[in-house]
Amino acid sequence: QVQLVESGGDSVQPGGSLRLSCAASTNAFTFYNLAWYRQAPGKQREWVATVTTSIFTNYADAVKGRFTVSRDNAKNTMTLQMNNLKFEDTAGYYCYATHFSSGVGYWGRGTQVTVSS
Repeated sequence: QVQLVESGGDSVQPGGSLRLSCAASTNAFTFYNLAWYRQAPGKQREWVATVTTSIFTNYADAVKGRFTVSRDNAKNTMTLQMNNLKFEDTAGYYCYATHFSSGVGYWGRGTQVTVSS
């Protein structure tokens, strides 16, 4: 069982920045592919960004060029640097970890990001 705890959500004005973190409780952190998802009210959860065990990163078109995902294997953490935030970035942001071999996945409980003026 892997526990994931997100932090860093806040309310920010358009054009602002936030940095989200996801802390994982596992001794096998390096064996997990990691991702951020988000879910806005009334909408389905959508994929935002991925950082794999080999540090390959990929982004949804909606955030490409504005968000940066990274991981620190020594600290068992993943971060999402979000710049130039837009109203449409408002959502709960969730961390997801998938074991590279078994495919077993775990979700965090989320952290809220609100972009408003």
